[in-house]
Amino acid sequence: MISLTAVDGIPEIRPADDLAGMIAAALAAAGIGLEAEDVLVVTQKVVSKAEGRVVELASVTPRSEAESWAAQWGKDPRQVELVLQESAEVLRMAPGGLIISRTRHGFVCANAGVDLSNVGGGDVATLLPEDSDASARALRERLGELAGSRPAVIISDSFGRPWRKGIVNVAIGSAGLEPLLDLRDTPDAQGRVMHSTVVAVADELASAADLVGGKVAQRPVVVVRGYEYRPGEGAAAELVMERELDLFP
Repeated sequence: MISLTAVDGIPEIRPADDLAGMIAAALAAAGIGLEAEDVLVVTQKVVSKAEGRVVELASVTPRSEAESWAAQWGKDPRQVELVLQESAEVLRMAPGGLIISRTRHGFVCANAGVDLSNVGGGDVATLLPEDSDASARALRERLGELAGSRPAVIISDSFGRPWRKGIVNVAIGSAGLEPLLDLRDTPDAQGRVMHSTVVAVADELASAADLVGGKVAQRPVVVVRGYEYRPGEGAAAELVMERELDLFP
């Protein structure tokens, strides 16, 4: 049986906070503990805050392009400027003010992951971690020291999806598990050999965790227990489609 348990009691995260220490303390206080086979799903927002990926909008000077786009669609030009700074490539600037870009990590997402929501008050924005996979590995190692068990760790964020309404959580960082389950050349239930089925396990776990963590409940950590994943040194970077395989560049 698979269980998903949201962890209460994690305070507002500030830059340079010991996020792993706060998670370990909250787990202990809730009597949850950690098992080596667990998967710990942690939202990007608290990781970014702890790593200091927080920008005061007052410190941002928008370029003329940002000013023009913001004026056209009623956006904050300082936020637009941050989006342009965080983008390796702008793919679309759509009516309504939405910017779809490719980040330095290779993620294709809205506004390069720059976010003004759930940042703890103030005129600030959060940016994606510099290296989400490295962040996941560091959390895993530190939790092993503090809690005695090293669970697999997934860092999740909300992404939109082509051709589908609504957002879902996906994995932008992972450690301790193989993020993809390759079923190619294996038989299905009827014995037919599958030729193209590769399951995005890390994304599925990230999305499932959000069902109990929630967007506004301020429960940024979820323990997934009972799922038999494949341990490994894989990274969420493996989930990013190679440019040469992208059918919709």
